Amino acid sequence: MTTASTLRTIAGTINSQRTVEGGGFNVRRPFPTAAMDHIDPFLLLDEMGPAQYGPGEAVGAPSHPHRGFETVTYLLSGAMVHEDTTGACAVIKPGGVQWMTAGSGVVHSELPTEDMMRLGGKMHGFQLWVNLPAEKKMVNPRYQGYDADEIAQVQLANGGLLKVVAGEVHGVRGPVETTSPMTYAHAVMEASDVVEWYPQEGHTALVHVFDGEVKVNGSTTASGEMVVMERTAGMVRIESTKAQAQVLLLGGQPLGEPVVRYGPFVMNTKQEISDAVQEYNNGTLVKVGKKTL
Repeated sequence: MTTASTLRTIAGTINSQRTVEGGGFNVRRPFPTAAMDHIDPFLLLDEMGPAQYGPGEAVGAPSHPHRGFETVTYLLSGAMVHEDTTGACAVIKPGGVQWMTAGSGVVHSELPTEDMMRLGGKMHGFQLWVNLPAEKKMVNPRYQGYDADEIAQVQLANGGLLKVVAGEVHGVRGPVETTSPMTYAHAVMEASDVVEWYPQEGHTALVHVFDGEVKVNGSTTASGEMVVMERTAGMVRIESTKAQAQVLLLGGQPLGEPVVRYGPFVMNTKQEISDAVQEYNNGTLVKVGKKTL
């Protein structure tokens, strides 16, 4: 039986803000904002759309660089082509994920597929940025891509579905190999469905509601709100109060290191940022032998 003493304490709730990113994505963003720069080890979370595009209207993120962190794209609707200087080229389809470790430097693009551009359609998904620890900021870039049928799933008691991309929730483990301990899960919940999550003590734990309404450890939380938990021991209990509520569960080990960021680069010092900018400008950000976009 769940008691108050078993539940992890809530630190606070963040209200998402709307802005425009990339090639024209309308996004709903809980962080970073003027009030919250990052939530260690996470640097950014953007909900892209949902947006309905007509023929020729779909937008994406043209070729651009990254260094020092990981980008995660999780798609709910639409289709995008990912291409990067590791040689990876893949189509991200609904329910699929791409987990790209930029490491020492990568240039990539995420653009609508030809069919999406020609016919239009609904685009909806999430972009998450995950910081890398100092000793791993210059690792070789790596790309991981998984389709919807490769994501771990568990049926909830009242008909909902929990999808686990990384880490472990409800006894199932996601397929992504993370650089540091990480949880990424998506729950589609029917009325009175319950998800019980046991983040590791000391780890960041976030519950982001993006559709409907749920109770997080007894606190009612509506679409666009993110619940930030204390890094104490205890369970995170999410209960849907209405049909078709949807939430993301994000957990990770805090790095506790300086964060210096400039556009697509996230390092530990200003000098490292200056080096990244200079290397990108002179064409040496991406290691020799890698493909040029």
